[in-house]
This record gives sequence, C-alpha cells and structure tokens, in this order.
Amino acid sequence: MDINNFDKIIKRSLDIREKYHQLEIKSNGTQWTLEEDALAYLTDAGLVGRNVMSHEKTWLKKDSAEELEHKLAENIWWLITLADRTGIDIKEAMEKFLTKTENIF
Repeated sequence: MDINNFDKIIKRSLDIREKYHQLEIKSNGTQWTLEEDALAYLTDAGLVGRNVMSHEKTWLKKDSAEELEHKLAENIWWLITLADRTGIDIKEAMEKFLTKTENIF
C-alpha cells in the first residue's frame, strides 16, 4: 500500500463503506443512519481501549495484539466515513488541527 497517498486511502475507505451500505440494505431494508455509524465508531473506539489494556497486561484478552492493530485502522476508517457523511474534508480538518496544535508549542 502506498502509505503516503491519503487520497487513495480515503477513496478505498468510502468504497468499502458503500459496500457495507449495500449489505445493510440487503439485511435490514435500509442503510445505517449517520447516528448508527457514529455509535458503531464509538463501539470500536471502546474496543481500542480494551485492547490497549490487554497490551498493558491490565485486561487479559486472547489475540489482542492483532485486534488492536485492526481496531486502530478501523477507527481511522470510521473517522474518514463520518467526515464524509457530515460534509467535512478530513484532509483539510487534519491540516487545521495539526497547524493549530503545532502553534500551541
């Protein structure tokens, strides 16, 4: 994977989300709402916490190293998806955030 091309990562992420929307329609008759996407993201964010705890040996869980890697990437995917659904340019938002935060220091 070309790790330096965020545009490709965004496109692939949105293509995957569209495929999930099709599965949701097939299974439930409708695609998830923005709120349901946000709740799914929050669930996965919580799982990052559990897997970090396992990494630190404060929460015993089998296969947490692989799941932590997966969930970290999945959280990035969710953030790209949520940004798109809310009309936010994630690249521009990241640039603003990084610049603002760098200027604090």
